[in-house]
Amino acid sequence: MLRLFGWILIAGALYALWLEGSAYWDTGVHESVLAGAYWYMFSPGSLNFIQAIIQRYLLPELWDPVIVTVLLWPAWAVLGAPGLAIEWWCRRRNRRHHRFRS
Repeated sequence: MLRLFGWILIAGALYALWLEGSAYWDTGVHESVLAGAYWYMFSPGSLNFIQAIIQRYLLPELWDPVIVTVLLWPAWAVLGAPGLAIEWWCRRRNRRHHRFRS
């Protein structure tokens, strides 16, 4: 299940890269798709809800500057780095041990 989540994050990162590339193709100007804008594009209500929960009930200092800083990073990096880390951590390891035979 965790590997599926990793692949979903990687797919989201690739889609963000595709959006950046198609915008560059159309305008000739490179602008990163920011993580906050990417999240807002798919679910504006949940972004506002998470902000309200964090600022009212958890720790207001966590939202700004920590989470706001991450939301200003490129979406492909915010999604791709954890996705690749999850996939690496959950990779299938070869558990066969090779022995020397004499």
